[in-house]
Amino acid sequence: MTSYLEEGFKAPNTNYLGEAWLNPLIRADESLSYNITKATFKANSTLNWHKHTDRQVLIVVSGKGYYQEKEKQPIVIKEGDILKCTANTEHWHSSSKYQDVTYLAVYKGETEWTEVLTQEAYDEVAAFRLNDN
Repeated sequence: MTSYLEEGFKAPNTNYLGEAWLNPLIRADESLSYNITKATFKANSTLNWHKHTDRQVLIVVSGKGYYQEKEKQPIVIKEGDILKCTANTEHWHSSSKYQDVTYLAVYKGETEWTEVLTQEAYDEVAAFRLNDN
């Protein structure tokens, strides 16, 4: 048995800025075709641009963050929000500038990292969304 209440392990800093913690709750196997991972991003932390070979669902369980798809405006995500990411849609998600965010990611398939999201680009989104923090 696992618990999503456990923080998990500190993720190696390879495809994001800041500090992230991962708790792999369920791994796909012959009886279940998807994974569920709890991810916590400390304030001022972000993933790089990426896309998935299959759909992904993000269930925000605490805090606030940002989400942006390529060619669209960034949005604020918060506790209670559920996001559906379609396959092969380039996007990024993160904590907000001043608050951690924790979400459950439900997914299958592979992740392709496409582009670095710079601190400057993240800061522009955070400044634009300052009242939402």
